[in-house]
Formats: sequence, structure tokens, C-alpha cells
Amino acid sequence: MAAPDRWAAFDLLTTLVLVVRPHGAVCFANAAFEDQMRLSRRSAQRQSLFDWVLEADQLRDSLQAVHQNRVAASRFEAVLHRAPHDEPLQVQVLVSAGDAADELLVEMIEATQQTRQEREERSLDQVRSSKDLIRNLAHEIKNPLGGLRGAAQLLALELGSDSGLTEYTDVIVHEADRLQLLVDRLLAPHRHAPEVSDVNIHEVCERVRSLLLVEYPKGLTVRRDYDISLPDFRGDREQLIQAALNIAQNAAQVMQPQMDAGEEAVITFRTRVARQVTLGKQRWKLALELHIEDNGPGVPPELRDRIFLPLVSGREGGTGLGLHLAQTIVQAHQGLIDCESAAGRTSFRITLPLP
Repeated sequence: MAAPDRWAAFDLLTTLVLVVRPHGAVCFANAAFEDQMRLSRRSAQRQSLFDWVLEADQLRDSLQAVHQNRVAASRFEAVLHRAPHDEPLQVQVLVSAGDAADELLVEMIEATQQTRQEREERSLDQVRSSKDLIRNLAHEIKNPLGGLRGAAQLLALELGSDSGLTEYTDVIVHEADRLQLLVDRLLAPHRHAPEVSDVNIHEVCERVRSLLLVEYPKGLTVRRDYDISLPDFRGDREQLIQAALNIAQNAAQVMQPQMDAGEEAVITFRTRVARQVTLGKQRWKLALELHIEDNGPGVPPELRDRIFLPLVSGREGGTGLGLHLAQTIVQAHQGLIDCESAAGRTSFRITLPLP
């Protein structure tokens, strides 16, 4: 349903804005409210504002106080109910008078919005800095590594196959090859130009899902919760598959003890549309969100601010490259990955702009 012209500007805001009657009936909900509450504007207009607010008494009192001109405006904190799979949303609420006598303006600002923006900017700066460092470091490692491997092979020829010392040269060659593989993985996102084509995010998810189920045929459940209205976008399909696979495989590996113990191990792919999103200081009217969630033990608190840095891993035997490479790929698509984690629920959110 189209918004009246006098309210159309509210759709440009990232804060949640409602125009309501004094008794709570919704006259208008802006695009940001639709996105956060997973509701259409038409559905919102059939409900009361009080249906979404926990402990709504303060909200009722504030609406009446502003409507009766006892106060010019009222500000307080509240918690909103959202869709069944979404966490409650903490907001700062500002109630003020609307244009008409029987209209009130309710603006809600996410309590975590500023924190999230700062985290996104910090993540972008970290990846940019580490990208240049890794590229330079990898090139510096490759040259002496090749010489080391070649020298070990020549030494093995001099020693001859009968010498008991060749096992040591074999170790040198093997370790050189292992380091070469590590360097190649570090440089992989920078070596190849993206192969841009039309990408359907659900085809990406289905490919990753099938790969996971082949690798973990027993004990792992992979669920889908798709918004099929999401359009195709331009991107490198194979790179995006790799990014999503790195995140999902990391989750499965962390949940391996749960599978071994016969406990439920679940990964969920959830897609949603987001409106009025800022990515890398650029504003986009529409974006897609891919949430990759698991019910594992969560990211250790001491690693949560560093998990996208290279060579940082909370798993024994991990290289610490999977999440870094995923972030690099997504950022090459002008997007971003962020993470929310607690024991029993970890959610990686990939946000990509839509044309």
C-alpha cells in the first residue's frame, strides 16, 4: 500500500517510524519498520502498536500524555516482539505530536544500531589493513620457500636413496609444500578476477547445503527459511558459494562433538530482504541478508572481535583462513559479514546490496 505523500519521506529513514492514533491503531509504518518486524505495511496497519511492545503500559501513558498536551514529547526504552525466529529488539522510543490532532509520531531507534555501525566500520578497516599485509607477506614467503624446497630436492639426490638421511629432506619438502598451499590460500581471493553473472542466493544456499550433507551425512540437519521474493543480483557465484561454505563448514566442524554424542546439530540458512542499508558508508535502498545460524557452543568471547582476522582460529588444527576469506569475498561484492554469538546460537549474517 502506497504511503500518503506527507509520510513518504519517513521511508528514507533507517529508524523505525510509525504514525498511530492515541489508542494505538497504526496509520502508517515506514520501510525500516517493515524490514525489522518482517511485516508488510498493510499487515502493520491492521494491528495495534501495543501488540508488539513488551510491558506496553508506559507506551500507553506516553501516547495519552502527548495527545492531551501534558508533555511535548516522551522518551523511554522498550522491547519489541518480532518474527518467531528473530530476537526481541531493544529500542529507544520517542513519542511526539503528529500533523493532525488525532495522530502521534512514534520513532524507534535500535539500541544496538550505533554499536553495529561502529563494528562494521572496524571490520572494514581490519580487512583492508590485513589484505595488504597478507599479500606482501605471502610474496615475501614464496621466493625463499621455493629455494628451500629446491635445495632440499638437490640434497636428496646427492644423498642417494640408500641414505638414511633422505627422510629429513622429505620432511623439508613436505613442509615447504604445506606452506606453499597456505600461501596460495591466502592469495586466492586476489589472484583471479571475479566472474560476474546473475546470481540467485538460494541456488548458492542449496549448493552449500548439498556439500555439507555429503560431508556430514549423519548427525547434521540443514534447514532452510527462504524469502523466495529476493531477486537475482550480479556477482561471482562460485566465490559466494565458497564464502557461504567456509562459514557453514566452520559451524559443522565446531558442532562435531555434538554429532558424535548423538545431540542435535542444526545449521539454518535464512534469507531476508533489508531496506535502507548502509554498507561501507554507502546507502542502499535494498539489500539481501543471508543468515547462517547454528546451535553450537558459540564463539569464545575472547575471539569475537577477531574472528575475521587471518590466522585466528578457535579450533584445534584450524588455519584461521576460512572466515577471513569469506569476509574478503563478500567485501569484494560491496557487502559485509557480521556475527552474533552466544552459547547455543551463533548467527553469521551476510549482507549484499541489491540493484
